[in-house]
Amino acid sequence: METLAERLERVLQEQVSIVPYDPNWPGMFAEERDHLLGNLPREMIGRIEHFGSTAIPGLAAKSIVDMLVEVRSLEDTKSRIVPILEAQGYDYFWRPTRGDDVPPFYAWFIKRDAAGVRTHHIHMVEKDFEQWERLLFRDYLITHPKVAKEYEALKLRLANAYPNDRVAYTNGKTDYVVRVTQVAKEYYQIE
Repeated sequence: METLAERLERVLQEQVSIVPYDPNWPGMFAEERDHLLGNLPREMIGRIEHFGSTAIPGLAAKSIVDMLVEVRSLEDTKSRIVPILEAQGYDYFWRPTRGDDVPPFYAWFIKRDAAGVRTHHIHMVEKDFEQWERLLFRDYLITHPKVAKEYEALKLRLANAYPNDRVAYTNGKTDYVVRVTQVAKEYYQIE
């Protein structure tokens, strides 16, 4: 059986590949949302949102649908949801929100297709977690195509520079995402 350290190493070294926008991504989100709602305890699940680059029409992205799932309690998620999804083959990680081993933590799942290729990242957080701000970033890019194209260009440069280093790829986007999220907060008049 694979240890956590081995699993982390495998997951973090998987290739970063950016592909043109796929109009099937919204349907992949809807199908997985319905799967989660049909298989998980309904009283534990709140809203489920499609976020990240695959949620932005026309934007090139890694072909992985990011989902943000509101859970009533992360402690209950560990005891009740994790066993269900792990039994269905999802990879599960207890992941820090920012930095290494810096709380708060959240539940993160990777779903793969029959060939073992990632298809979905499922981020489970409580209702007040800062991850919900990612929806502001998503919405701002949808309504500002020029900013979306800037982000796409950044992602393509980073994927080319770090094809097998997901941490460096993600870290390279962080300042841009933080800056645009702040602009989005001002645009949507959110404090």
